[in-house]
Amino acid sequence: MATKYQPPKQGFVGQLFDIAVLLTLVFGTLFLPIWLEIATPSRVRVLPDGVTLEEQEAADGTITQVWEGLTWEAIGQNPTMQAQWEKLGYTLEGTADIVTQPFDYTIDVGGLAITVLVIAGYFLMMVMFSRKEYREVIAEKFD
Repeated sequence: MATKYQPPKQGFVGQLFDIAVLLTLVFGTLFLPIWLEIATPSRVRVLPDGVTLEEQEAADGTITQVWEGLTWEAIGQNPTMQAQWEKLGYTLEGTADIVTQPFDYTIDVGGLAITVLVIAGYFLMMVMFSRKEYREVIAEKFD
């Protein structure tokens, strides 16, 4: 029978390195999408035909929006939708501000591919570094 498996002892520097790598991956995963959202916003105003929007800045620095040709029908809202918007406390202008800025749900294939490669590479690296330990554990349990 094989000798009992003794896991290798990791030094303090190795533990700090592991912590730094994991924290970098976690923060990168959480904050990179936010940073990219700021760099390339996913909401871009799309005005329907016949509707214009002009932003005017007052002397005190406040910005007001002036809509031209704005109707419920122009922004694609029927009377039932209009009633629901009004129940929520929205005016025509407030609704138009939301409706004319749809979210862009397109998937960045390049970014997705890079993410998949990084995750797969990380797990492949872990398996390759741990190959000897995995074999020892399997030998202890099954030989």
